[in-house]
Amino acid sequence: MNLEELKYCPGTLAEGFTTYSPGCLRNLFSGKKVNHFLPYEPPQQNEEVAEQFLENRKRISISGVQEKLSLILDKNTLRLTKEGEQGTYILKPIPRDLKKVDQVPANEHLTMQIAKQVYGINTAENAMTFFKNGSPAYITKRFDMKEEGGKWGKEDFASLAGKTKDNAGGNFKYEYSYEELGLLIQKFVSAWRVEIEKYFSLVIFNFLFSNGDAHLKNFSLLESSKGDYLLSPAYDLINTRLHVDDIDFALDRGLFADEFKSEQYKKFGHPAKADFIEFAIRIGILESRIEKILTPFLEKQIFVESLINRSFLSEPNKRGYLLMYNTKRNLLKA
Repeated sequence: MNLEELKYCPGTLAEGFTTYSPGCLRNLFSGKKVNHFLPYEPPQQNEEVAEQFLENRKRISISGVQEKLSLILDKNTLRLTKEGEQGTYILKPIPRDLKKVDQVPANEHLTMQIAKQVYGINTAENAMTFFKNGSPAYITKRFDMKEEGGKWGKEDFASLAGKTKDNAGGNFKYEYSYEELGLLIQKFVSAWRVEIEKYFSLVIFNFLFSNGDAHLKNFSLLESSKGDYLLSPAYDLINTRLHVDDIDFALDRGLFADEFKSEQYKKFGHPAKADFIEFAIRIGILESRIEKILTPFLEKQIFVESLINRSFLSEPNKRGYLLMYNTKRNLLKA
């Protein structure tokens, strides 16, 4: 996409904008007029910038394989945090060691926008941003920071499950099932009846959009203003199948704590509607609610195709992304 002729908001993908739309500026930057270009060259092209980025990475405490940098909004400009400063944004430049690496920021941005705009999933605020040379990056606002300073309590599900690298090995965040994760919500969330439905929607979404990295550390509970804990906004949603040869689920045991598979699953080698209904029952969703939650994911959503077409993916990858969505939706309906 030619950045000199932007037609869509780099945040919401709304049509008719050559930079961030007012709605995006309000939600992501508290209404401040922020440019969609960062005041930096890519670190690969500038030794001084590379040094700043290396120093910044030492300070950021968020785990994960993908490179993450800490930013702060200084008046109307995003910049790297300095020593002693608390960042309020996370920047993810193009990573390394994947197929189609240059498509990763656009992929994550698109997947997050589909989750929010099409399926009403509560997500971390996010947008595309660009280095001076036009190289893309993904930016997201930290949801664990309080407006008045300080942090909200946050616990990922690896912690809630009592799993660490020391006690469960290097694969600790994958050795679980989504059923067991759901039972942790029942255990630790007082309003679990409401939150478990949000979790169910997120598990279906991750299957439908081929997110093969939805592991224990990519689900969290977040402290609310009332002091209780609720499911955090969704984050790190991405179609991993564009970049790696993924299986259906990140967690090794899949949906269930046991070996259950529907007849359709046995026939096609992929989970189907019957599996997700059984999963919903096991994690405590009222049977009268299951069909209502499932239906939007089973129906063809024209807005999905519209957002894909407006996204910053290349044309071949737009086609691949749409094909994967339609394939998974057909499996889900089986």
